[in-house]
Amino acid sequence: MRLASIHFYPVKSTAGHEIHEAEVQPWGLADDRRYLITDERGEVLTAREQPLLLACVARVDGGTLTLTGPHAAPLRVTPDDTMSTVLVGRTPVELTDCGDDAARWLSELAGRPVRLKWLDDPTRRPVNPDHGRPEDRVSLADGYPLLLTSTASLAQLNDWIVEGAQERGEEAPKPLPMHRFRPNVVIDGVGTPFAEDEWKRVRIGAVDFRVSKGCDRCVLTTVDTATYTKGKEPIRTLSKHRKWDGKVWFGINLIPDGPGRIATGDSITLL
Repeated sequence: MRLASIHFYPVKSTAGHEIHEAEVQPWGLADDRRYLITDERGEVLTAREQPLLLACVARVDGGTLTLTGPHAAPLRVTPDDTMSTVLVGRTPVELTDCGDDAARWLSELAGRPVRLKWLDDPTRRPVNPDHGRPEDRVSLADGYPLLLTSTASLAQLNDWIVEGAQERGEEAPKPLPMHRFRPNVVIDGVGTPFAEDEWKRVRIGAVDFRVSKGCDRCVLTTVDTATYTKGKEPIRTLSKHRKWDGKVWFGINLIPDGPGRIATGDSITLL
């Protein structure tokens, strides 16, 4: 098995980037999901509710965030010293505001008043204690530092989707791309689809990870990133083949046992 690709997302629920190597930090990949967007109530706003956020491309260069989108000129973001408490998952987290210019830029894209927030101190947010250790930390990802998926599992899922379409007398759809699932690391060479469900610990290159839990999937996976519209897949098919505990599942969540670097092509070892 090998590491096929690496992905990170500077602003939660905006476009991601594929990179060839990455620094693994205790709370996730370097620069992954250190920013998020809040709505007019001060609550986290994601592409689940506002798919057009996926049209925002956020880039980090030397610690400076630049936003690019289809609606306005690129904007360099400058956080100010205003802080507020935002409920991220089930945890109140102190976040730094990124100023009125960023708020106006993103509000125009979203079509509603929003603000951009920054997690200046990534040690501030603990992992769910039910699936981690007291010292484990996570940035602004949904719950855990990294998400792993496998190409074998996606191939099986796409086969199931085609089978379902044929049973309904519909034309076979195009295969779903992996980026619908917003992974951090994608593994190739897994012999059996969904074998990762049973993994407990895994080494990528020289970095060890614990598997905290499987990843239950939400409506965000149904958003077509070319049209920003929602469909029925993959939730419809996952509900048929991969549903238990009232949820549907694809991928596994990882917690690093220590820092290090990973690169495309690294070997994968089960521990």
